[in-house]
Amino acid sequence: MRKWMMGAVLAASMTGAAFAQGTEIQGVIGNQIEAFKSDNFEEAFSFASPGIRGIFGTPENFGRMVTQGYPMVWRPAEVTYLGLDDENGVLSQTVRIVDADGATHLLKYRMLETDDGWKINGVQLLEAPGVSA
Repeated sequence: MRKWMMGAVLAASMTGAAFAQGTEIQGVIGNQIEAFKSDNFEEAFSFASPGIRGIFGTPENFGRMVTQGYPMVWRPAEVTYLGLDDENGVLSQTVRIVDADGATHLLKYRMLETDDGWKINGVQLLEAPGVSA
C-alpha cells in the first residue's frame, strides 16, 4: 500500500511539473506571437533559442523570414494550443493557427530549455486535417 501511495504522489507531482512546463512553453509562444502582431521583431527574436538567433543574426532578418515564410504566425486571427509532446527528451508544442483568411494551420514548436527559460528552437508547419497535397 505504501509503495502505491508513493507512486501516486510521484505521478501527481510529475503531472504538475508537466503542466507547469506546458504553461511556461505556451507563454513563450504566445509572447512571441504578440510581439510579431505589433511588429516588435526585436522582442520576438528574444524568444528564439541561441541557435536560431545565430542562424538569422538580427531581429530584422528573423522578422523578414517570419513575415515571408510564416505569415499566419505574424498575423494570426486565432491561436489554440494543442498537445505538448516529449520526443526523446525534446518538448514540442503543437499549435493550431487560423489566419486572417480563415485557413487553418498546424505548427509544431520545438522548445529548448535554457538558463534564461524556455526558448523556441524551431517551428515546423504540419499538414492540417482535411488538407490534401
